[in-house]
Amino acid sequence: MARTVDPERHLARRLQIIDAAITCFAASGYAGATTAAICREAGIGSGTFFHYFPTKQDLLVGILALGTQETRAWFAGRPADADPLGVVEAYVAHAADEMADPRMAGFVRAVGAVMGEPVVEAALADDTRAIEEGLAPWVQRARVAGQVRDDVPAADLTQWVIAVVDGFLGRLAVEERFTATGQRAMLLDVVRRLLAPAPA
Repeated sequence: MARTVDPERHLARRLQIIDAAITCFAASGYAGATTAAICREAGIGSGTFFHYFPTKQDLLVGILALGTQETRAWFAGRPADADPLGVVEAYVAHAADEMADPRMAGFVRAVGAVMGEPVVEAALADDTRAIEEGLAPWVQRARVAGQVRDDVPAADLTQWVIAVVDGFLGRLAVEERFTATGQRAMLLDVVRRLLAPAPA
């Protein structure tokens, strides 16, 4: 008789492994974070690990995919009649809050070490698509409502917002004194200035 799987318990264990892996990747880099170290951090045996993730690379891609799912869920949770510019600014603030995790800088460096791997590239591209598809409609609505500048196409404005947030994340990865919490207000200010309509 096949063993019944409890979906909630299965998800909880998967998230436990993912959380442990983020800690290990951040501390030791991708190469240095062995599956044994991740198992120790998660408090599990290797058999459990490989049941959920066949390889360390599958685990890394799983972490990226979870982030993409959370991005899509965040945008899906916005009310259809929400203030368009408010949603754009709320997303930027949400992204900054996610980056405030003290492990984020090390994790970004770990991902950077394997960015050339096709499956990692594909996962990162999917994440970018999720952000684009989530932001673009709100930027367009904000443009129609006169809340943002109209001298640049909405699609380009969307790309610039993403570029600013990506650049912010990049600085976190290489500059210790640059923190998401410390620079959050400046990030929002930069995005607001970028989007602001020209003075009449």
